[in-house]
Amino acid sequence: MSQQIYINGEYFSKDDAKISVYDHGLLYGDGVFEGMRIYGGRVFRLHEHLVRLWESAASIGLQIPTPLEQLTLDVNQCVATNGLDEGYIRLLVTRGSGALGLDPFRCSNPQVIIIVDKITLYPEELYEHGLELVTASTIRNHPAALSPRVKSLNYLNNILAKMEGLKAGCVEALMLNHKGEVAECTGDNVFIVKAGRLLTPPIDAGILEGITRNAVLELAREAGIETIETTMTRHDLFIADECFLTGSAAEVIPAVRLDGRNIGDGKPGPITMQLNEAYRELVRS
Repeated sequence: MSQQIYINGEYFSKDDAKISVYDHGLLYGDGVFEGMRIYGGRVFRLHEHLVRLWESAASIGLQIPTPLEQLTLDVNQCVATNGLDEGYIRLLVTRGSGALGLDPFRCSNPQVIIIVDKITLYPEELYEHGLELVTASTIRNHPAALSPRVKSLNYLNNILAKMEGLKAGCVEALMLNHKGEVAECTGDNVFIVKAGRLLTPPIDAGILEGITRNAVLELAREAGIETIETTMTRHDLFIADECFLTGSAAEVIPAVRLDGRNIGDGKPGPITMQLNEAYRELVRS
């Protein structure tokens, strides 16, 4: 069966899946989205993702036209229709078609789009040996301008930082906030291990509250590892024993170098690998 894209209750082939060029999601990045993983034919933490989608939409005054319970069914049906046991879901809600102007109240028919596909974010060798980070000069958006907890369709901030990383030969880049503190990477949350304790930036550091981030914090606590959400700077990464990133697509991946300097001994650490294994067990349980 060819890939089927869900748009507002109907299925279309990939080539026939279209929305209006006047949609404010396209014209202005006016909309919200979630990225979710499929394991064994089931969506990992679907409810948590949908709650975050609703909160993102509420924050920007966007009314999602499908009730949460129905959208839950629609996502699961789209997974079944595409027959993927392992894969990725991109769920989008746009403001809908409007005029060539900013006024969102002139928009109608918000578009609910579900894409089910395969994804490989990083090669397997990076999970074994760790990846290298570079600090981007592009900072995270100021939280007073747009809350970083809104997962909006406008990812230009992250894309510019991603470009910096790629030009430096790194697949990920570390982003600081307006205070010069560690926020997150372009698509992943950041953790470090220091003296057996697990540290990660707090929500008010200007980060997206990651679903995978929260799952890893739960796993660490269950394993008896002390967890601390605290303000961090690059200094903390330079002196850390271990570092890793988390995200729905990335899962748990070690980071072993920052700006040309080893983190710890420059190899994935034991707590990183313990949590990586625990997370893989969790998503397949």
